[in-house]
Amino acid sequence: MAVALNTKNVVVNKMEERITELEFCFMQQERTIQELNEIVCRQENTIEALMRDFSRLKEQFLTMAPSVSRDPDQEEPPPHY
Repeated sequence: MAVALNTKNVVVNKMEERITELEFCFMQQERTIQELNEIVCRQENTIEALMRDFSRLKEQFLTMAPSVSRDPDQEEPPPHY
């Protein structure tokens, strides 16, 4: 009977150790997921800002550059003419 109890205690202890190890792994994964989520959110904000900047620069460029779709005869002369 003592051997059976001892074996049962060993099995229970090993199961508790495994559960503790799994809980630790789960906590690490949760932390990693949270960190990755924060990185993705920052990247999304950065991408949105870059897209706004690109749109503004594109607008500025189009107002300064002559059109490539019109003939040079149809272009307005530069302001110094």
